[in-house]
Amino acid sequence: MAENLLKMFIHGEWTEAASGETRNIVNPASGQFIAVAAEGGEEDANRAVAAAKSAFYQGGWWGTPAAERARLLFKAADLLESRKEEFARLETLNNGKPLREAEFDVNDTIACFRYYAGLATKPHGQSYEVSDPMQAVVVREPIGVCGQIIPWNYPLLMAAWKLAPALAAGNTVVFKPAEITPISAVELFGILEEAGFPPGVVNLVLGAGASVGQTLAAHDDVDKIAFTGGTDTGRKIMQAATGNLKKISLELGGKNPNIVFADADFEAAVEYALFAAYANSGQVCAAGSRLLVEESLYDRFIARLVERTMAIKVGPGLADGTEMGPLVSEAHLNKVLGYVEIGKAEGATLLCGGSRLTGGEYEGGFYMEPAIFTDCEPSMRIVREEIFGPVLVVQTFKNEEEAIAMANDTIYGLAGAVFTSNGAKAQRVIRKLRAGITWINTYHPTYNEAPWGGYKQSGIGRELGTFGFEEYTEVKQINTNLAVEPLGWYSS
Repeated sequence: MAENLLKMFIHGEWTEAASGETRNIVNPASGQFIAVAAEGGEEDANRAVAAAKSAFYQGGWWGTPAAERARLLFKAADLLESRKEEFARLETLNNGKPLREAEFDVNDTIACFRYYAGLATKPHGQSYEVSDPMQAVVVREPIGVCGQIIPWNYPLLMAAWKLAPALAAGNTVVFKPAEITPISAVELFGILEEAGFPPGVVNLVLGAGASVGQTLAAHDDVDKIAFTGGTDTGRKIMQAATGNLKKISLELGGKNPNIVFADADFEAAVEYALFAAYANSGQVCAAGSRLLVEESLYDRFIARLVERTMAIKVGPGLADGTEMGPLVSEAHLNKVLGYVEIGKAEGATLLCGGSRLTGGEYEGGFYMEPAIFTDCEPSMRIVREEIFGPVLVVQTFKNEEEAIAMANDTIYGLAGAVFTSNGAKAQRVIRKLRAGITWINTYHPTYNEAPWGGYKQSGIGRELGTFGFEEYTEVKQINTNLAVEPLGWYSS
């Protein structure tokens, strides 16, 4: 077995897969192998769950003081900060995103650990004034063993979004990264080990969703499952979780509207339309992949949008000047290119992009030109389905009411934005969008302090903020009699 094998972390020990199987990990920028990872399966997941359960109960993690949990999380944040340049480079190598995006992700990850470290020691209960001689309080307690499954588009940041609140609340975890982007997760668990988390509190199992993920979702000793990914997979996890009625939180897909009114700041709206659609190569659940433009602005706006889209520098994430990197894998690239063909077949007009880039610096990598479709009808698949790539579909509207109706004409409800210089109109529109994450005259900024999640088929529950912390707690009421004496309810 190669010395550089990426191993799993179970009960405080680095281990290979029980089956001995491995998976080659690919650099999306070149298509070359950059690592070999243990390919875990059901047996490994079961062992990790047993370790997490033992650490929670027999190991006493559930009774660990909040100050100690906070200390460990602060320590992990400090260790990560000391290696942030290394982590950013690893994220770019494994995921493909431009280095400048990876650097933002690492900084956000550090901030997320520190936010929840601070939140761990803050008040999390309630007390009630009830009739004498009773005292009533409500406390929040950890759920227990939490299975956590994340996608490949933000491997490090999504890890923090799940691990930090779960650990701050006093849970133990079994964590499964996406099988094609495990590198930063393995390094992060090395930091958690160095920070001093007790054996079994944090467990890492590598492998495919169909084996490891399914095992965690169905396991009777897993008390909560948290998943970020596609809506179809979310449904399967939800069904599997019914076995023991485990708690679930699901952050799923989106087909998010970005509404631009004629009175918007023109250049700002164009810039944000690009950023909304093409950040992380469009591989973002909250991407502004549906652009709705007021008719009177359409011709001027589209001309400028196409001009700027064609000027986007696509290239390797580590190369100077790269503004959009490759897609994460050849399979995903082919899926996105398939949607380009679907759009053309449906009668939409491809104004620019949509082709694979090859040769030169693109040789072997999974690159494509950012694409824009116009003449899009509401019934088209490219308008209704999440493409998860650098493909923007454009529609027009006549007035405010039509813009709202078009924006909400989707099974999803994750995100949305409105661009206008009219503050009252902005508030009217944003409050009628059926979405959980919204922006006015901006797109994509997120904060550890604010909840992340969606309406409709974009998921269940929220991450981040106090809302994300509460997702990892049970609520218990405690009623205490302060005057203990016979009740006198019965006559004899």
